[in-house]
Amino acid sequence: MRTRDEEFEELRPLLFSIAYRILGSVSEAEDAVQDTWLRYAASRTEPASAKAFLSAVVTRICVDVLRSARLRREAYVGPWFPEPLLSDPYEDPERAAELADSVSMAALLLLERLSPLERAAFVLREVFGFDFAEVSSALGRTEAACRQLVVRARRHMEAGRPRFAADQREREELAVRFFDAFKEGDVDNLLEFLAADVQLVGDAGGKAPQWGRGVVTGAHNVAGMLAALSAPFTQIGGVVEPHVVNGQPGAIFRDKAGRVVNTWTLDIADGQIQAIRAVVNPDKLRHVGPVADAWAVVRDTNAARRNG
Repeated sequence: MRTRDEEFEELRPLLFSIAYRILGSVSEAEDAVQDTWLRYAASRTEPASAKAFLSAVVTRICVDVLRSARLRREAYVGPWFPEPLLSDPYEDPERAAELADSVSMAALLLLERLSPLERAAFVLREVFGFDFAEVSSALGRTEAACRQLVVRARRHMEAGRPRFAADQREREELAVRFFDAFKEGDVDNLLEFLAADVQLVGDAGGKAPQWGRGVVTGAHNVAGMLAALSAPFTQIGGVVEPHVVNGQPGAIFRDKAGRVVNTWTLDIADGQIQAIRAVVNPDKLRHVGPVADAWAVVRDTNAARRNG
């Protein structure tokens, strides 16, 4: 017979994945999972299903956290993005498509538009396939009420669902060629990859310099900014490390010491990049690795650009 420790560790990847999708934060999701363990360890009752019990506990914790987090996000400086996720610890071959789609930056931003209960109900039912009895138990609502929550959430999600290309390999190959073009710093080459209305958006949270003052729109504007950035960033020892971020093609930018400057994710559809989302806020990057002084990187980059 397995111990509670063993049961919990087996379910930890699922619990984290539920929590991250509800909260959009790696650090808050990890805290929610740890709090779930503490409650499980302290409980004197033996649940019929550890999975159902622990999923319900972590969901309730996340809903409470999300309610308070929404107030903080309303006062957030500039665009707000979820914390970048480099790998999802939970795998389920039967729900691989739902899991991959639901962790993308675009999908998580759509989830932000939902109420905490709608978000939790959608994640449990549509992403992880929980039945409505389990959703009802987790949220403390009737099954009928949970069905309505899911219907409303699904309607909002489908209305704004990103148009990702169906073939993951095609997206990855395009991303490789795009980052090669970025390193070369040639505007014309970059334009081949960018949609006419592409956006480059940065989340600095007032704690790091904004590349492009938060939002740069239009293929020529974005290509021009990327081309101007590439050579001096490389000159000061900066490295662009292609990496899957939130299940989508992206990259980690590092300074000459290997510290994290920011992360990028690419939204790719119809064979072109529709959006580049950069997370620069150091508070959102600490789980990725040691964080660089982004202000110093920008100063050095600007100096390299002036010195040509």
